[in-house]
Amino acid sequence: MSDFAPLQNDLLLRAVRGEHVERPPIWVMRQAGRYLPEYHEAKSFHDFFTCCRSPEISSTLTLQPIDRYDGLIDAAIIFSDILVIPQAMGMVVEMLDGKGPHFPKPLRVPTDRQYQDLISKRVDVEKELDYVYQAITLTRQKLKGRVPLFGFCGAPWTLLCYMVEGGGSKMFVQSKTWVYKYPNESKKLLEKIALLCVQYLAFQVKAGAQIVQIFDSWAAELSPSAFREFSLPYLRYISKQLPGHLKIMNLEPVPMVVFAKGAWFALDELCDLEYQVVGLDWLQDPAQAMDVAKGRVVLQGNMDPGVLYGGKEAITAAVEEMVKGFGGGKQGWVANLGHGVQPGVNPEDLKFFFEEIHRLAGPANS
Repeated sequence: MSDFAPLQNDLLLRAVRGEHVERPPIWVMRQAGRYLPEYHEAKSFHDFFTCCRSPEISSTLTLQPIDRYDGLIDAAIIFSDILVIPQAMGMVVEMLDGKGPHFPKPLRVPTDRQYQDLISKRVDVEKELDYVYQAITLTRQKLKGRVPLFGFCGAPWTLLCYMVEGGGSKMFVQSKTWVYKYPNESKKLLEKIALLCVQYLAFQVKAGAQIVQIFDSWAAELSPSAFREFSLPYLRYISKQLPGHLKIMNLEPVPMVVFAKGAWFALDELCDLEYQVVGLDWLQDPAQAMDVAKGRVVLQGNMDPGVLYGGKEAITAAVEEMVKGFGGGKQGWVANLGHGVQPGVNPEDLKFFFEEIHRLAGPANS
């Protein structure tokens, strides 16, 4: 769009294209969130989804870490939630304090009318999620080209889990019941969600997102064979369909990142899905991951977020290990955590993490 300022820091976009860079770009998942005191001030008395639906509040929260860590991080990610897709499909989702997301009426069995309605309903993704696109456009304008902006969505398998469990879960009883007892009906739902993901991401790009990430947060709940049946095909569908969908809309393709948390066993297959970047959680060894990837993709990750509770000495040791594992970080690596910033993290400790990436993997270390 013509009203967006030229990009001043294109380090991330150069790195995800596989170029040799002066230092690895860095950003972190959940970098806008509860660990920041300014987040609670801006959020005020609004509930979580009200903040997501307010372009002004969403853009303000998105920019908070960019302002706080000015010059240290190389991307912003729009403040939103993966569960806006189930909401757009007609399901009610609430965010309960101390508990997290809650579906008052989750999917129970395929014979329920609710399942039939979800499968047959024509979802107008452009209309239903317009508030996200407004937030992206507003954020791009406010960023004034300082860093690129991520859009994102939840992966079909992860969204199905939430829709049938009614929220987060430890045992995933309902999710396992669905895929093993009702595999065909599960696949129909996964196909529907995957289609909506493609449309949703395309409209995010139209609104101004310059790179997109797909979060498969519950990938580890599937066995390797079940992952290949109930997650991988739908991740592949998104990566194959999105570029063509953008072309139809007269939009240029953008880099795509897949993050399948806990799916260490599928790294080789993930590298062949036509995503430009594969995110790693902290359960994977960087050097081993680089050996598996063999330059097919750029890797992103992967320090344990829990290290941030350990103080500066622990952070330095973890960054040193990570930089060494990723071969110095000048090519093929986007520095990140292995999952999102956790509540209770001292913002100054996160700042130190950013500073150590700059120090230990910057131009002086070429």
